Amino acid sequence: MKNWQSIPVIDLFAGPGGLGEGFSSLKDSENGYPFKIALSIEKDPVAHKTLELRSFFRQFHYKNNNIPEYYYNYLQGKIVRDKLFEKNAHEASLARKEVKLATLGDKNDDKKIDEWITNAIGSGTHMANPWVLIGGPPCQAYSLAGRSRNKGKEDYKPEDDDRHYLYKEYLRIIAEYWPAVFVMENVKGLLSARVKKDRIFDSILNDLENPSTVIGPARKIKNKYRLFSLVRPVKNGDKDCAPQDFIVKTEDYGIPQARHRIIIIGIREDIASVLPVLTKKNGRTRAWDVLSDLPELRSGISNRYNKDNNWIDTIKKIKKEDWYKNLSNREVKKRINMAILNVNHSMSKGSNFIPTEALNNKSKFKKWYLDNNIKGVINHQARTHMPSDIQRYLFCSCYSEIMNKSPVLKDFPSELLPSHKNVKMALKSNMFTDRFRVQRKNAPATTITSHISKDGHYFIHPVPEQCRSLTVREAARLQTFPDNYLFEGTRTEQYKQVGNAVPPLLARQIAEVVYNIFQQANNTE
Repeated sequence: MKNWQSIPVIDLFAGPGGLGEGFSSLKDSENGYPFKIALSIEKDPVAHKTLELRSFFRQFHYKNNNIPEYYYNYLQGKIVRDKLFEKNAHEASLARKEVKLATLGDKNDDKKIDEWITNAIGSGTHMANPWVLIGGPPCQAYSLAGRSRNKGKEDYKPEDDDRHYLYKEYLRIIAEYWPAVFVMENVKGLLSARVKKDRIFDSILNDLENPSTVIGPARKIKNKYRLFSLVRPVKNGDKDCAPQDFIVKTEDYGIPQARHRIIIIGIREDIASVLPVLTKKNGRTRAWDVLSDLPELRSGISNRYNKDNNWIDTIKKIKKEDWYKNLSNREVKKRINMAILNVNHSMSKGSNFIPTEALNNKSKFKKWYLDNNIKGVINHQARTHMPSDIQRYLFCSCYSEIMNKSPVLKDFPSELLPSHKNVKMALKSNMFTDRFRVQRKNAPATTITSHISKDGHYFIHPVPEQCRSLTVREAARLQTFPDNYLFEGTRTEQYKQVGNAVPPLLARQIAEVVYNIFQQANNTE
């Protein structure tokens, strides 16, 4: 880069930092880091702790220094967080300066957020010192699942749901501080969401093009933006794009997960009029490519059902169940029987840290994932399940392996179906029939969502002998978080963070596209 140092990046609604990880990890041709996270804002205290720890980690990367042994001691549970930060006080201070706990749109936080942004970008509204805004406003009210739940509430009115308008705070910051580029991510349900009869997405596009006309009194500088798709080449911004063109399908770009999200790139009109698009990868990364080298684990039995604390006996008793005796698919039954014979007495249930030999997965991105200095695996602990769910997981994983697809409810033995009213309704209506879903070995995983924090039914491990749902680390692998990326909090909180994140490896590819914008602008000056 001729004229710039690292370009400051501000990450709003940052979550655990997936977008920021991608931007901060990009290297240029001189092995430097063209982007540097200047500010990350997150309202959840636990996700904030995760962000702060990762910012601490990055301080050493920016200086091309080795990560201190104390960091790995913390991952291994040998020291507490305060001790880690005390031993590396300068880097800890930089991390605290970068990562802030606050709620955008909260009047009590607005003033200090503006101060943080001003300090982070300096004179960044000028091309001599550009900056980038990244982040997606919370998406619960926009998501297809969220809207179906909201429709069931008699007093629910979309126009009164403040979450629909959280993007306005994002918009205000664009209009006030004029980033050279912004990256806005959201769920694809946003395309069809409406308030009254108006489609939200159309309004958002109009607002993002002309943010200064939306948020308040007229300004001397009326900054405008061209909006671009990452997957369809266009010359004039969103005028050439259909709404569907803003959907990025992550499985097309090497991510081991079929995650479909809206990503809008806004480029200030004085910067550039053309955006390079993401480059599709040859072949898809399968779930098993990134999961196969992780230590085998077994599930546990929920305490209320765990009278004899014997997981093996629970598995072996399956052969006495009516559903097993009456199972008509001989190949699936044979695989279940094999799994019961093969269950391993010595398998662990895992923990926050499991010592292991060096890992070596099959992914072409293994250098991105692996860090042998960890000397183990973090955030890798199996859930406990009630015995009936363990039986369902065993059936599902065996069925998936034999039939090469995950079973839907009609494929279940009737005796194995949950005795819920909504299951009977689902069978009658043929809706939501994939209540239990196996993450198949030979395909990208289905979308990792925050629902994984509630139960593991949609995220069943493909190996029948393990009889469990995915761990936090396995979900993080599918989301492309590096193995040395620790998620703080309880296991439920860790799952929620992983499920809400943008895959960092996709974010790095987006960062490369954005970097090319600045290179082109620099070359035309």
